[in-house]
Amino acid sequence: MAGGRFSPALLVLLCHVLFGSSSFQPALVLDMAKILLDNYCFPENLVGMQEAIQQAINSGEILKISDRKTLASVLTVGVQGALNDPRLTVSFEPNFVPVMPPALPSLPTEQLIRLVRNSVKLEVLENNVGYLRIDQIIGEETAAKLGPLLRDNVWNKVANTSSLIFDLRYSTAGELSGVPFIISYFSDPEPLIHIDTVFDRPSNTTKELWTMSSIMGERYGKRKDLIVLTSKRTMGAAEAVAYTLKHLKRANIVGERSAGGSVKVEKIRIGDSGFYITIPVARSVNPITGQSWEVSGVSPSVNINAKEAVANAQNLLAVRSAIPRAIQSVSDIIRQYYSFTDRVPAFLQHLESTDFFSVISEEDLANKLNNELQSVSEDPRLMIKLTQDHPVIIEEDFEPENIPGDPAFLRNLVDTVFKVRILTGNTGYLRFDKFGDVSVMAKLGEQIAQKIWEALKDTENLIIDLRYNTGGSSASMGILLSFLQDPSQQFHFFTIYDRIQNTTTEFNTLSGLLGPPYGSKRGVYILTSHYTASAGEEFAYLMQSLHRGTLIGEITSGTLMHSKSFQVEDTDIVITVPFINFIDNNGECWLGGVLGSYMLGEKTIEQGSESERRASLFILTDLGYHLC
Repeated sequence: MAGGRFSPALLVLLCHVLFGSSSFQPALVLDMAKILLDNYCFPENLVGMQEAIQQAINSGEILKISDRKTLASVLTVGVQGALNDPRLTVSFEPNFVPVMPPALPSLPTEQLIRLVRNSVKLEVLENNVGYLRIDQIIGEETAAKLGPLLRDNVWNKVANTSSLIFDLRYSTAGELSGVPFIISYFSDPEPLIHIDTVFDRPSNTTKELWTMSSIMGERYGKRKDLIVLTSKRTMGAAEAVAYTLKHLKRANIVGERSAGGSVKVEKIRIGDSGFYITIPVARSVNPITGQSWEVSGVSPSVNINAKEAVANAQNLLAVRSAIPRAIQSVSDIIRQYYSFTDRVPAFLQHLESTDFFSVISEEDLANKLNNELQSVSEDPRLMIKLTQDHPVIIEEDFEPENIPGDPAFLRNLVDTVFKVRILTGNTGYLRFDKFGDVSVMAKLGEQIAQKIWEALKDTENLIIDLRYNTGGSSASMGILLSFLQDPSQQFHFFTIYDRIQNTTTEFNTLSGLLGPPYGSKRGVYILTSHYTASAGEEFAYLMQSLHRGTLIGEITSGTLMHSKSFQVEDTDIVITVPFINFIDNNGECWLGGVLGSYMLGEKTIEQGSESERRASLFILTDLGYHLC
């Protein structure tokens, strides 16, 4: 509406239309232009109109249209197109008789009471959810006249509910002066809130609407949940209420986009002719958006068929009522388990100050919580998801007490767990898919030394295949890392901080290894895939940070087993909290995911023999051999 200008070319066309028949005088278009200038609520769009009309009259060009209704249609199209306002219409109605309904305040009190009772419905639903339906927004004078009735029969009863469904689906009439009364009930006394600004063109006046410092009856306030229902029939003052509450972030709107009415539209006769122009004479400007509900309507937060709006609103209120408990539950879990204890106060303060007004489903709540925590923590290990989107991974280790001491059984167990081969170019190959518990590894020490380190001791390079390694015990990595260093040198490998136990454990080079060490001089190449997880990732990460190995393959999964998952209150939301910090030899905390030095495509990774061949080629190339 506010972007158009009255086109001189259009005015030429209008005058051509009018001058084409002796039945119409140039005065008709001049009269219409004067009505627009004096009454149209966007006068800034009419700049230059009078000059353009005069030029059109002086041009003397003719376009003949004798049918008056056709002329009215042509004028309508022209004016709407020029001003980009569909409310502007021209009609030919020689027998039109305006009907003015009586003003509500002038009606007898008994009739007013009957009207209000017929247009207001109030009941209390399950879980103390209030339901208030108003089909007509009464104005300031009527509200003042019926104040005690409204207080005793509506507002004081509404005030006792825990949340409210405010139904405006059938509200098609009303007065804008009544809007501050309603908004005031759903806000606090102070500070006063600027609701709307209404510009009236005929009087050239601007009126600001504000909330009221005192009202008759108990306020509902701004803290309890409020849902406003709208339909495509919702119009006028009811749209102003819905639009204001939405953009004050006081209510969620459920239903259909409203009708897109107007503050005030008048049908004005053009001169003494039988032509009339319908024109919006006042406009609303919301102080928050700078725009209005007029023409475009109020868009709902939840777009749904109006017939289903009540049930949907009840479901939404159930979700909304769970938000405070969910936030408290998340806060308690983070406070008790999160491994970066120094960051916890900032997290909790951030959650407390976060606005959850836009949350309309459990999925929204999960996403909002996750995004807020991620933004402040920058820790990908701290995750909040819906249960079905976040399967909880349970770490399982070997149980040492269940492993027999029979040497033959232990040899078979090692043969099953560890795959060892010698590849082309005297390259060793070691694959294992899980890091065992330290006590288990100690029990299998002699068999591991014979199976692995005796077999690999004379190879020139070593491939460690972690493509299918899903994790296990991080503590046992110290044993493998010690075999890959010189026994004469002491190295600090990594540190583990356990938030639950409140312990810090350092892992350094182990002495007294049962097998021959591989040492630090020969090349080590680690194969990774997107299946590589937890301790498998940590080992790859450490080999990289220690500059002891070259990674070949895909980026790892980013799965951290040093976390616990908890259900959030009575929802389907799960929070996963890291309770262990894995700190490398440089003092950096690993937050998941390892990117290899050489990347192989997914297809190659899936084909084991081809991947091993490619790794061997990388090794030979790395060592300076020329390949055909």
